Amino acid sequence: MGSSSTQFQDIKADDLHDEFSYLIVRPERGGIWDLMKYSLMGNIESGAMFLESSDHGLVGGEAADHRWVILVSIIARKIIHLISKPMEFTGFVVDFFLNLIYQNGSLFGLLHNLLHGDVVIPKRGTKTFISTIGQLDERIELYQGNKVLEVLHNSASGEGIKRVEMDDRATMDLCMMASKLSYENPEVVRDVVMHFVDFYNCWDDYQKEKSTQVFLLCDKPKDANLILIAFRGTEPFDADDWSTDFDYSWYEIPGVGKMHMGFLEALGLGNREDTVTFHYHLQMNIYSEAAKMKSSNADFHPAGSTDSRNTDIPPDMVEMTAYYMVREKLRSLLNEHKNAKYIVTGHSLGGALAIMFPTVLVLHEEMKLMEKLFGVYTFGQPRIGDRQIGRFMETHLDRPVPKYFRVVYCNDLVPRLPYDDKTFLYKHFGVCLYYNSFYMEKRMEEEPNKNYFGITHLIPEHLNAVWELIRSLIMGYIYGPEYREGWFAMVARVLGLALPGIAAHCPTDYVNSVRLGKQSSI
Repeated sequence: MGSSSTQFQDIKADDLHDEFSYLIVRPERGGIWDLMKYSLMGNIESGAMFLESSDHGLVGGEAADHRWVILVSIIARKIIHLISKPMEFTGFVVDFFLNLIYQNGSLFGLLHNLLHGDVVIPKRGTKTFISTIGQLDERIELYQGNKVLEVLHNSASGEGIKRVEMDDRATMDLCMMASKLSYENPEVVRDVVMHFVDFYNCWDDYQKEKSTQVFLLCDKPKDANLILIAFRGTEPFDADDWSTDFDYSWYEIPGVGKMHMGFLEALGLGNREDTVTFHYHLQMNIYSEAAKMKSSNADFHPAGSTDSRNTDIPPDMVEMTAYYMVREKLRSLLNEHKNAKYIVTGHSLGGALAIMFPTVLVLHEEMKLMEKLFGVYTFGQPRIGDRQIGRFMETHLDRPVPKYFRVVYCNDLVPRLPYDDKTFLYKHFGVCLYYNSFYMEKRMEEEPNKNYFGITHLIPEHLNAVWELIRSLIMGYIYGPEYREGWFAMVARVLGLALPGIAAHCPTDYVNSVRLGKQSSI
């Protein structure tokens, strides 16, 4: 990524006249004693040691005003960092063990094959190696989503998207199953998706690894009506993903609002170790000038074309980072499929990236791409910014009809992160489709118990976890074999008795909510 350094230096010298601000929570900068003084004695100086900001005066105010929220972020991320290596090792072992059982038929099949010297050894990266998420819920086909694709496939050119709008539950099902499928390796995705486009492993410059995954599909290879973009979410044993969910750090764009810094980094739009990179990627004037140079009737430009919007973006970023890779591929697909619209979706962290993607498109004044947006559907998505971001996106996602839907299941912890309070912090926007543990749907602005942790909710959360365990034993008998939960899902339910917010985040209940919801979705 070194080729971009000249551009960043130019911005430092010439372009920082625009006001911008940021706050970074750095758990590694303070010790246990500082944490104790900050938490127990309210010592603001100790709290400020964990914070870095563009404005020194902002640090003390944030440390005082958002003390408990910052404490949760610091403590959670310190714990996650402490157990990151054991988490990684545990994930490696669990993945291998589950696939060893799966590929040998069952535990008894594995024992039988051991006795006969015929054990199947799982190989990572193959179409038979299923992720931990996939093992929790073995449903992998697009199910009702196939109905959407069939409707589109059988429609006359330009008619399909109108017909799909009449069956929103099937569209949600397609999005949820695609979000779930995004946890799998490229060979699994390729094997399941009929008209697979591509799978990208994208660079996160802060984490210094390819940690953001996304895949694209079309409803048909020629004259497609629908393009779907699915971002991968928080992996169960990935410490960096969980640390990002608990991160309180933000970057403020003048006139737009505050955005979650970790999610921007996951899209490849900056690095907190050099905060000017956010300004470089998110300033609007870098694109508006290029937009003026474009003809008013110019078409979409495929990747590799001479699109004046991209003249200031280093080629290595276009080829490596999630936002630029997806944007260029989307532009290419829309140029190829003139009647197509696109959906962006994701579960967990993937949901945050799904809504961040069109937000940045608006920032970059990619209005032709935004005109082709059919909808954004997220599942168990964390908050991405402050209330001002929601207001900024309202005209693009709420009018003339809502295009952004957040599905939240019951006591899922992740949609309650990062925390919200009376002054600023993080705020959700869009339509919330909330499902309780009976899969009853309610449309609202904000899910109940918006910050999760609270004494009044503690007992109901654990009692509900008991009910969810009982329910899992009878689901298959009530709704049919596809709803029967396996032994590994049962283990997760048992763990949910202690950590109900984590167990409720599993995709199983989101798939069930979409398919069994008692009220119309939209």
